Parts: sequence; structure tokens; C-alpha cells
Amino acid sequence: MSELNWKIGFEIELMAPPGLSRQDLAEAIAQQHDGFVHRIFYPQSEPSHVPGTPLFHNLTLGFEVIDSEGNLIVRCVDDLTLQDDLDKTQKPQPEWYRIVSDDTRLLQLVICQADPKAASGEVLKPIADLFATKVEVGPGGMMRVADHTGNPIAIAALLPGERERPCELITPPIDSNHFQRLELLLNKARSLGFKIPCEGATHFHFDAVNLCSPRVFTNLVNILWTYGEILKKLVGTNPHCRRLGAWDEDLLTLINETGFCEMSWSDVQMGLAKLQLTKYCDFNLKNLIHQIPDKFTFEARIFPSWLHPEPLIESAALMEAILNYAVSAPKISPTVPLVWKLEFVQDFLKILPIAAHFRQVWLSRAASMA
Repeated sequence: MSELNWKIGFEIELMAPPGLSRQDLAEAIAQQHDGFVHRIFYPQSEPSHVPGTPLFHNLTLGFEVIDSEGNLIVRCVDDLTLQDDLDKTQKPQPEWYRIVSDDTRLLQLVICQADPKAASGEVLKPIADLFATKVEVGPGGMMRVADHTGNPIAIAALLPGERERPCELITPPIDSNHFQRLELLLNKARSLGFKIPCEGATHFHFDAVNLCSPRVFTNLVNILWTYGEILKKLVGTNPHCRRLGAWDEDLLTLINETGFCEMSWSDVQMGLAKLQLTKYCDFNLKNLIHQIPDKFTFEARIFPSWLHPEPLIESAALMEAILNYAVSAPKISPTVPLVWKLEFVQDFLKILPIAAHFRQVWLSRAASMA
């Protein structure tokens, strides 16, 4: 299979069979590489039904797989959007817990001070010491830390039943041998009986260095605005996938203003930051605007989950070709979003700079769908 040429991080959502967990997959991958597993806190957020608190922020238990030379192979972490495959009537597993707060800064404090290998009854003790208070024991094994005025700092609580089963595989950026490296991970998942979740998705994180130009950024947004819905149908976006959606039209207006393409990239970032874009959309641009260490990426979120590397590589190649088109083309003007028509899809695929093998894969798929 033809190789990819872009540095890409992969996020692949899977589900462990009943009785197994993401820790089991991490340990199996570690054994395959003569490595070891390191338990970590992994940040998550979910909508809240508490008035005045739109989001609850969580630290859930994840597992880093490290090879014998100390290099990260993959992270096996939770994803709170994966819900429908779980039997919530099952009892919580011992010492599978999460830490909850209404302030991400406090959870960053927990990450810096607490030990993810600690038991639920002990994990918040360093935080209580910092605030000169004590850990309060609540119902169901819940552990709570508050300050001297009673304001909550963080709560450690056992996970609901089967919450240990969701497993999002997060690779470090891969710049070569994409197929082989993904197959090593997915083959182990298949052998353990992991499945594709009902809400499963795959996210591609493309290194954003070559996208930091007003012209390229404008081209990319205009391409995806025009062909976004066609692409979602072509790649088979999971209709049960959560946290997708189109950009606000304010983005399209801003990038197509006169003079935008003559701005410096830092000025572009400042202007885009005022739009308060969300990451929970079809194509996440936030990491280009707000540079997070080790995550300066463009994220494509529309792809379904797979247990084999072939469709992963084919889909990454399609997205890579779109990025290359945005980089190489002169300024592309905006048009109204296109609806599905075979000729629209064929014309688009024919102008993309993509290897002949991959182009034929997608032309054949479009024709079969028509």
C-alpha cells in the first residue's frame, strides 16, 4: 500500500469486550514491544446538568505504553462519548475511579501533585495537604477535598459500571511506516476481541507547520466548507458519533475579508481567537490558533472507527491530499456547500494531488454509493 508523507497522530476509538479493559490492551501491546505500562491521568470533559456549570472536567485513568528505549508507543485512554455499548447496571470495578472538578486549573494541579497509581482513598491527600484541609469521605466511596470556606476543589469517585471498557488509542505523531505501526496496535486489539463502539470515530492530527499561512488557511477552510458534507458521506461518518458539526459562518466571513491573506500569521491567530471556535466540530482548527505544547495540529474528526489499517491509511491519504491541495493552490474562493452528486465528487477527487492507487479507491467508492 502507498505510504503517507505527512506526520500524523491517530486517535482510534475502540471498545474492550466485557471482562477486559483498556489496561489489558496496553499491557498486551507493552509485552509485544518488551516495554512497560505507565498509569496516567487523562483529561476529559462532559456536559453538566448543574445550573451555572456547563461542563464537568474529569481526570480518568489511562495507560501509556513505553518501549524498552523509553519511547512512547501509544496511549490507551477513556473517551466519555462512548456510552451505548456499556451495561451501566454492572458494579464499578475496584479502584477504577475518576477525579472531577468544575475548574480545569484545579485538575492541572491534581496532575502535578497527585499520583495516578494511588488508590482512590489516597489520591487526593496531596491536594488536601496543599489547602491545609482533609479528604472527606462521602457515599459510595467518594472522596472530596474542599477549601476552608467549603468550596469544592476536587472529588474522586468510582467509575460507573463498565467504564473501564472504552479505549481510545492515541499514537504519538507518526512520520513513516504508518501502515505497519498501526497494524501492530490493531492486530493486538483484534486478537483480544476489541470491537468498534456504537459511537466510534477516528481522529487524524496532521502536523500544522505547513498550514501556517493566511493563504493556505483560507484555502483549507474554503475547501472544507464547500466539500465538507460530501466528504462526510464519502468516508461514511458515523451517524452516532458525538461532538461533530459545521463551523460558524463568522469564520468564513473573516477569512475571506479583503486583506486577510496579507496579514501576518500571528495577526491571523489573534483574529481567529476572537471567534472562540470549538474543537467539537468536523474539523478542529483550535490547535492552530491556541498553540498547545505537543499538539500543534489540524484535526479531522469526521472518520469512523476501524479495526484494520487499510481504511485508516486510505482515509488519511484523502485528508493529506486535501491539505496538499490547500498548500499548493492559488487562492481558492468560497462557494456554497455542495450536496452529494457523483460528478461533484469525481471532479473534486480528480483535482486532488493524491497517489493513483488512493484516487481509484475513492472514485470506486463514490461510484458504488451513487
